[in-house]
Amino acid sequence: MGNADVKKTYNAAIAGKLICSFRQRGIEGHYFEDSKSLIPFLKDLIPAGSLVSWGGSMTLNETGVLDFLRKGKYKVLDRDAAETPEKLAELYIESFSADYYFTSANAITLDGMLVNIDGRGNRVAAMCYGPKNVIVIAGINKVAADEKEAISRIRNHAAPLNAIRLSKVTPCVSSGICENCFDPGCICSYTVITRKSNIPDRIKVFLVGEDLGY
Repeated sequence: MGNADVKKTYNAAIAGKLICSFRQRGIEGHYFEDSKSLIPFLKDLIPAGSLVSWGGSMTLNETGVLDFLRKGKYKVLDRDAAETPEKLAELYIESFSADYYFTSANAITLDGMLVNIDGRGNRVAAMCYGPKNVIVIAGINKVAADEKEAISRIRNHAAPLNAIRLSKVTPCVSSGICENCFDPGCICSYTVITRKSNIPDRIKVFLVGEDLGY
């Protein structure tokens, strides 16, 4: 068996374990070998005319999901089109009324918990409450053994990379690891662990067998 086939088999095995864990937590799970197979599934899932929005995510860009939503027959609340900070703040609030809210996860534990650390809190707030459906799209690279490893992954890998991407002036930009700072530019304000979906299947996790985002 070639290396690519080994990775495919491994990824599918991990995804299968996670989907079983999600089911116990009231979360709907699906697995896709690659991003290309994800878009046709979304076309069938989301009815035309649905109100859609999303949280900040490199994964949504890399998978082509944002282009798909913007070009689709949907009512789009596009955070990138907000012309002022005030309009952006209004859009964050309006997103709580979305039929489908898209985001990624900073980390996912093997037993099915979603672990996220947020700056403003709008993304994790929408995951917890508001939108009728929350679609979490995550690469297989986001999987961590447990809660401790998940938080370490976020603080010492994802957060510094995002701080660099967003041109923040924080200690982690220089050191590459979390310095537990309280700087104004800090993007680690809120830690939210989703243990279960209170409304069964409101949260849907689409795992992709690729390295996506940070």
